[in-house]
Amino acid sequence: MLKWIGIFVLATVVLSGCMDEKRSPLETSIYNTNDDKIGTATFKERPEGIEVALKVEGLEPGPHGVHIHEFAKCDTPDFKSAGNHFNPMSKDHGLMNSEGAHAGDMPNVEADGSGLVDTELMLPEATLKEGQKSLLRKEGTSIVIHSGPDDGMTQPAGDSGDRIACGEITLKADDDETSDPTEPDKKQE
Repeated sequence: MLKWIGIFVLATVVLSGCMDEKRSPLETSIYNTNDDKIGTATFKERPEGIEVALKVEGLEPGPHGVHIHEFAKCDTPDFKSAGNHFNPMSKDHGLMNSEGAHAGDMPNVEADGSGLVDTELMLPEATLKEGQKSLLRKEGTSIVIHSGPDDGMTQPAGDSGDRIACGEITLKADDDETSDPTEPDKKQE
């Protein structure tokens, strides 16, 4: 009997480890308000949090606020379906706020003169694993890019302007086979 219990426990641990491996890395397609794919965000579980590799094009040059929002819904034209910032610990907004920040708050990104953003960010208070701080809890979350910079303090969202791009963060995010405009066309190579 102990032998079977041991086998069951071992199998459970192995299967749990496999499930976490499928969660990281996780690539999410990002779409603009015209429902055109403009890039990707790749989420990787790290010991210090989630690393976010963001690569998008077609933005206005300059700074843009970027946040994780509470629902995996990116309905055009305004992406308000994504809800508020991901905030499982009920903190105030803002990376510069002594009472903050939301788990979904990230530094501003800078689009170059051609409108390209190619950068890495960290979400130190979030995870892809199971739990309250998981970006994949319930149906998932979303990543939203705003028209202007986040001021790091203003409640509830940093006064960062309109939502101009959105990507749904779900376990099925990797299934999107829409071509990525930020990558060279492999057929032409």
